[in-house]
Amino acid sequence: MAAFFLTHSRSALGAFYRCLRSRLGAPKAITATVHNLARLFYQIWTTAGRCTDPGMDYYEQKYQDLILKNLQKKAQAFGLQLIPKSQDKEEASFYQTLST
Repeated sequence: MAAFFLTHSRSALGAFYRCLRSRLGAPKAITATVHNLARLFYQIWTTAGRCTDPGMDYYEQKYQDLILKNLQKKAQAFGLQLIPKSQDKEEASFYQTLST
């Protein structure tokens, strides 16, 4: 029940659950989140409560970095290179100033 209520939580565990739910489905995500909660509980119990929640933003950033790393590996395998979109905007504005 505790894992199910993390659906709308703005914590790292909530982000973990939503990420798994999108990939694996709700039943498997709940099971994995329960295991994660059990590990967290054990860690808090053995360290006398010295555990902090990094927050949802930390988990989301870590997940996005992992996806970007995997995309870069796939692009490199095909002989391609990823270019960040912010550079494309700068180049487009540079070419617009040249054309006027």
